Amino acid sequence: MSGQPRITFGMIVLNGEPFLRYNLRAIYPFAHQIIVAEGASPRAAHAATADGHSIDGTLEALYRFKAEEDPDDKLIIVTAEMCGHANGFWPGEKDEQSRAYAGRATGDWLWQIDVDEFYHPADMARVVTFLQQHPDTTCLCFRAYHFWGGFDYLVDGGLFWHRQYQGEPWGRYRRVLRWQPGFRYDTHRPPTIVDQQGRDITRRRMRYADAFGVWMYHYYMVFPHQFTRKGAYYQNQPWERERGRLQKNLDLLSEVHPGNGLRIMDQYGTQNWLTRFTGHHPPAIEALRADIAAGKVQVELRRTDDIERLLADPRYARMVQVACRRERLRAWRNHLIYLIWWRPRSRLIQFLREQVPPALVQRLPATMQRKFIPEHRRRYQEQLTRYQRSIGSGDAT
Repeated sequence: MSGQPRITFGMIVLNGEPFLRYNLRAIYPFAHQIIVAEGASPRAAHAATADGHSIDGTLEALYRFKAEEDPDDKLIIVTAEMCGHANGFWPGEKDEQSRAYAGRATGDWLWQIDVDEFYHPADMARVVTFLQQHPDTTCLCFRAYHFWGGFDYLVDGGLFWHRQYQGEPWGRYRRVLRWQPGFRYDTHRPPTIVDQQGRDITRRRMRYADAFGVWMYHYYMVFPHQFTRKGAYYQNQPWERERGRLQKNLDLLSEVHPGNGLRIMDQYGTQNWLTRFTGHHPPAIEALRADIAAGKVQVELRRTDDIERLLADPRYARMVQVACRRERLRAWRNHLIYLIWWRPRSRLIQFLREQVPPALVQRLPATMQRKFIPEHRRRYQEQLTRYQRSIGSGDAT
């Protein structure tokens, strides 16, 4: 890949099977580096070994891939122990893991990727070409297809059009981030890069991959174990929107029907529904499906008869039409508010933060000083405080 952008893929993973090796193989041809931070944060202890590692053999699979499928020595494996955390658990809520791979990155771009996120190879090549042609880009965002209950079904709706879902309009994910010496990975939610002076550069030249036809394929709720592990993990977070998430996931895993078919996800009071996927999966996913069918990969599959009945029910089709109109109207209203008010306001605030001397800020009253803390940093500090309190109290609901 001489002359092309050097891309460091960064992944944080806990219990990444059965996706892991298929994902690594898919990104390998495009990678300058692949840095994987494996292990659990304290809130994921329910799905980890006593020393903070995956219970499904993910760490062993990483070392096996390193030994058998890494001829160019691209893969770097990082654990909490390597970063000075003797008990094997990563502190915080994914920020430390993200910083662990970012701090080892030597590429021009940092492509953040989860183990269940895939792309068509032709689309990845288009991204590389785009980065060559637009080197001033500081962040490239992706919309996604979200697979639920199996490889043939998608969940769609208001959550995935909500700016708060991933921090960007229409639920786009910040995934490809400009990187150079002196830059620092600041927060994971949403992914934010700051320069040598601590200034947020992520939004300076933000662009959208769907503008040139590239989407991400997100297989986030395909297998039953994803319902249980993700449900337990998210309900353990100090976020009101995730209260009772495990039981909600278990109810949906048991059966979907018209009574819960618009509550596949319900964060932020949104309605979300199931549809049939009619496109083409990335080759890596087709390879995984073939290996599952051949018995080479052993993984439990979710039953789909209830999904088929729901999608065949004309009542459900009418319910989805009504909900879709309502959620799109709300999404467009929120997007217009963002364009007219929030985006200009955030740009003005960022400009002031960068131009006002720190000595002057320190002379302001505490309430005014707070205005000069970047929004993502303020949210992070508030979430971290709640997170630490919940850890201390043992609150898991």
